[in-house]
Amino acid sequence: MLTIGKLAEAGGVGVETVRFYQRKGLLAVPPRAGGVRRYGEDDLRRLRFIRKAQQAGFTLEEIGELLALDSGHDHRRAREMAERRMEKLNRQIAELQRARDRLQRLAVACAEGGIEPCPILTAFDD
Repeated sequence: MLTIGKLAEAGGVGVETVRFYQRKGLLAVPPRAGGVRRYGEDDLRRLRFIRKAQQAGFTLEEIGELLALDSGHDHRRAREMAERRMEKLNRQIAELQRARDRLQRLAVACAEGGIEPCPILTAFDD
């Protein structure tokens, strides 16, 4: 059994993050035993799941749905959510690549520049 501090440490988060997840209904708040709340392996597994799902870009609301699906083994719905997330990531990647390409062109123009204003700085004035 783990205290909230040990749970947070094992999950790679801070204590306030654990409390935040509890307020959002993603983690249960165990009853106090001897004045201290104790967390088990299931709580740690759930905390790690939440963190990994966040790293994959899921919102807290989506993570709550994924956690509910986990208990019901709804593979189809979980796959649909993952596919939607991948589509969104692909759009973001394309947007980031366009931004990178534009910055690269500006950097080249800046390096070739003379006495006129820097193209990088003027590009953000518009």
